[in-house]
Amino acid sequence: MLDADIAPSMTVQIYERLRADLLDGLWPPGQKLPMHRLRQHYAIGASPLREALSRLVAEGLAVHNDQRGFAAASVSADELEDILRNRVALESLALEQGLARRSPQWEEALLLAFHRLSRTPRSVDEDSYEENPVWERQHRAFHFALLSACGSPTLMGFCEQLYDRAYRYRQLAARKAYKRRNELDEHRAIFEAVMAGNLEAAKELLARHYERTAALSGQQG
Repeated sequence: MLDADIAPSMTVQIYERLRADLLDGLWPPGQKLPMHRLRQHYAIGASPLREALSRLVAEGLAVHNDQRGFAAASVSADELEDILRNRVALESLALEQGLARRSPQWEEALLLAFHRLSRTPRSVDEDSYEENPVWERQHRAFHFALLSACGSPTLMGFCEQLYDRAYRYRQLAARKAYKRRNELDEHRAIFEAVMAGNLEAAKELLARHYERTAALSGQQG
């Protein structure tokens, strides 16, 4: 009985750790994920690890081949274009539904989310890009605050999945564009358009924001 209680908890824990490490690039795109190496790295048994990997395969963050085992999912221009196209479509829909349902409470939450993001440094190193976990949390909170008034858990769930799929590409862009791109100004323009109720401008600015990231992610060097 005790083992049955512990196993699901261990699976969730290793899933969350491995998922975060895949998104952060600890296991680079395309790298093999040998079970023995993962078991040693995470100090975990084979059963919960395999269950966690299976969940990550279903999410598209890992792949599995019967002969070759598990590997971190590769990145590609085609996948990036697919993510971009669907993010723009779904988030535009969420914005449209949200602005039709806007409330003072939502506006206050969005204002707070933008304020927190604007006060947080993009990188922990001023001279070169080094991911700031606090900025990442505030960035995520801001983007979902933009969409949250839509009132659809299903739509928000799809948007969250695409946000996570785009994360690895955004990290590539951040390293290349640090100090050459003012993301705060881009976020401010989107925020102001949404607060003004200008749906078409907000949709265009959001799409352009993602397109810039996609273009930088696809650059070489």
